[in-house]
Formats: sequence, structure tokens, C-alpha cells
Amino acid sequence: MFAIATFALTQSAWTTFVSTAICAVTIQVGYFAAILFIVWRDSGNENESTERAEREGRSQHAGATEGPDASSSRPMSTISRPRR
Repeated sequence: MFAIATFALTQSAWTTFVSTAICAVTIQVGYFAAILFIVWRDSGNENESTERAEREGRSQHAGATEGPDASSSRPMSTISRPRR
């Protein structure tokens, strides 16, 4: 859509190509930065919850030492849900 609109406004294939390439790179850089921010924010939350569990004397992964099939028998309350 960007390329079509640019070509309709400028009537120049070269300007359309350059503008579209700049737009595509800008979108990708913004997407990459957003993903890095989300990962950084979530890793900070995970570290805080781990530290809080250690202060309270609990292990964050209680079923980790119970064996390979322990994850399927854990209650639903121990499974973390994504935050919105």
C-alpha cells in the first residue's frame, strides 16, 4: 500500500523504490526494538518473582524434582499465564 500510494503521489519509480525501502527498514527496526523491549520487560518480571519466591522460602518450580511426567500432573494454579 505504501508503494502504491507513493507512486500515485510522485509518479516516479525510483522515488517509490527508495521510499519503500526506507519504510520497510524502519518498520523492521521498530519491530525488533519492540520485541527486545517485551523480552527485557518480561525477564525483569521473572527475576522479581523468582527473588520473591526465594525470600518466602519457596521454589518457583516445585515440580522440577518430581520426575519427567510431573509437569502433566501439576495443578492449573501453578501454571503461569501471560500478563496483558
